[in-house]
Parts: sequence; C-alpha cells; structure tokens
Amino acid sequence: MQSANPATFSPDDYIWKGLTLTDSAAKQIISLAAGDPDIKGLKLGVKTSGCAGFGYTMDMVKESAADDLVFSHNGATLFVPLQAMPYIDGTEVDYVREGLNQIFKFNNPKAQHACGCGESFGVE
Repeated sequence: MQSANPATFSPDDYIWKGLTLTDSAAKQIISLAAGDPDIKGLKLGVKTSGCAGFGYTMDMVKESAADDLVFSHNGATLFVPLQAMPYIDGTEVDYVREGLNQIFKFNNPKAQHACGCGESFGVE
C-alpha cells in the first residue's frame, strides 16, 4: 500500500520489488568476506553525494541493523537499510570488468540521471 501524503511517508508502507545479485556480484561478495569469519555480507546504502544528488555506499557487515532488508544469492548476502529502498528498489547489483578496472555496477531503474563522472545519480 502506497501512502498518498508525502508528509506521512514511511518505507514500511511499501511493497518492495527487492534487489538482485548477479552470479559475478555474489562471487565477489563471498571473496571479500572470505578473510574474516565475522563478516556476514555486504551492506548497500545511499547517501547524499555528488552533483546528481545520491551516491552508493558499500560496507562489510559484521552485525546487521534491525531495519536492514536481506537479499541472498549463491551464498552471498546483501544487506540494505529500509530507508535506502525508495532510491534503489529493483536494482540489479553486478560485478564487472571495465577496461583494467573491476567494479560493482548498479543497474538501478529508479536512477533518472547520473552526473558526468558517474559517481552520483538522481531520482525523480
């Protein structure tokens, strides 16, 4: 059920599509966590950043927060704070090689535009 009044918006009122991990992203998350048995997975969040408005944050997780949503694929776990979902719901998280670099790539259907350097995105 979606709230009609933005002043009363609550992420709890929405039914989320969720996030998906590609096989490549799952493999990389497992690889990153392999060195520390206390690591439970990776947390994907959003912060105000850059000229387009928002940037992605990624952190290794030892303890999840009470409001984290949990998405798993092939043994890898991705934690997402509930407050980030309006900005990244439906996103596919991939891990790709671009030239000499290997990076996490976010195929985010909510992103309406990105800054020229590709470090931030905006939503409508």
